[in-house]
Formats: sequence, structure tokens, C-alpha cells
Amino acid sequence: MTNDVIFETVVTTLAADGRPHVAPMGVRYCGEQVVLMPFKPSATHDNIVATGFAVLNILTDTRVFAGSVTGRREWPLLAAEQIAGVRLACALRHVELRMAARADDAQRPVLHMARVHEVHHAAFVGFNRAQAAVIEGAVLVSRLRMLAPQKVDVEMAYLQIAIDKTAGPDEREAWGWLIDAVQRHRANATDATDATGNPPPTDLARTPSP
Repeated sequence: MTNDVIFETVVTTLAADGRPHVAPMGVRYCGEQVVLMPFKPSATHDNIVATGFAVLNILTDTRVFAGSVTGRREWPLLAAEQIAGVRLACALRHVELRMAARADDAQRPVLHMARVHEVHHAAFVGFNRAQAAVIEGAVLVSRLRMLAPQKVDVEMAYLQIAIDKTAGPDEREAWGWLIDAVQRHRANATDATDATGNPPPTDLARTPSP
């Protein structure tokens, strides 16, 4: 049995009152449709159900991914062309989507999105190891409450190799945000240690999804 191929993208949506929301999301492709599985509750899920629309953004600016887990969620946006929605200004390509079907689930509904309009804005120039490292680092940061510090340290140290060898200014900035997030998390955990020297109970609940 093989896993579905998942592609790392950014999904932009609008709330019913017009407020934009930017969320990195792994998506699947099923023929011409894009399959989204946002957590419930989440802003992405609620916005799509409320409006019926979303925009899929394909990009290589991994600061957006790192920003999503370090409190940096505001990015330059432009209006979509054929739906009520917005796209990232840094997108290499964007696909405007309309919800075609929804399979409800208590935790992760499956949203089948039909393509309405697609535009290419810039060429994809090739894979970059540092960009992949930032995305993997963002995943680690999103799970700091669930992972042992030693595991985080080992994986971040390995990812650091790609940063050192292949990163440009954007990737180094994004990586710096992730390193700072790990340090803040550990400082907060130290501050929360009670007077007996015992760490506080670990919160193993899933990190809320955008």
C-alpha cells in the first residue's frame, strides 16, 4: 500500500466578512480536482464552507511557511481574477478553486475543489535544498509540544547543513525565525517549571491547524 502524494502549498481564503486568511497546507490532486483536508475547526475550513472558494498558491518563498508557525501571517495579497478571493503576491502560480463536494468528518473533512482559473506568474527555476529544509523545520516547530528536545535538535542540526550550503537571504531569514521559535519554546518551558523542579504536564493535544 502506498501513500497519497502530498504537495506543500499555501491556501488563501476569505472569511464571510472579507477577512483574508493564509495557511500552508499539504494538498492532493485527483484528476483535475484539488483535494483539501483542513482540520475542523480551522479558519481555512470555515472560510471555504462559508464562501465556497479558495485559492491554491504555488510558491518557493518559504518564509510564508516559516511565518505560519512563528506568528507571521500577514503577506502581500492580490485579488483573485474570477472568484471572490485573494492570492499571494509572491506566488509563482495560483489556481482559483470552487468547492465541488464535501465529505464531512469530525476532525478532517475532505473538500474536493474544482479548478476555475489558473495563472502562471513566474518560472520555477529548480529545487533548492534550503527551501526544503525550511519547510521541514516549520513542521518540527509546529510539533514542539509533542517532540522530545533531542529529536528536534538532531533533525534541526541535519537541516542546518542544507541551510549553510544552499540558502539565500530569504531562506536564512526564515530559518532564523524557526531557530528563535525553538529557543523561545524552551525558555518558556524553563520558566514554567514549578518550584519542585518538575516540568509542567506536557500538552499532547495536536497543534491547532490554520
